[in-house]
Amino acid sequence: MDCNCNCNKEKRSYHFNISEVVDGKIQEVTNFNFGGHHDLAAMIEKVAEKGDISDKHAKELVLGIRLLHHVLKKCAGANDVLSDFYPVFEEFKKAVKEHYKD
Repeated sequence: MDCNCNCNKEKRSYHFNISEVVDGKIQEVTNFNFGGHHDLAAMIEKVAEKGDISDKHAKELVLGIRLLHHVLKKCAGANDVLSDFYPVFEEFKKAVKEHYKD
């Protein structure tokens, strides 16, 4: 989902820390940095405000689309599966963007 969220195209940096809870204990699975010009918080808020999915699912949707889009942009030429999926994903992303625009 591209940004229609009043971002000013300045570079933003995010850190993801993925943990798993096993028997009540938190164990780190992986962590990584992710960057771009998108204001993820504003995008999540915009999706959540529409009210057709929960706040939790709004977060998952925005993060999932942004992360997958990044991988597809950078790696679509790496193999046929990614190359074949990229145009389909772009259409999906456009539909989601249209659905959640002002």
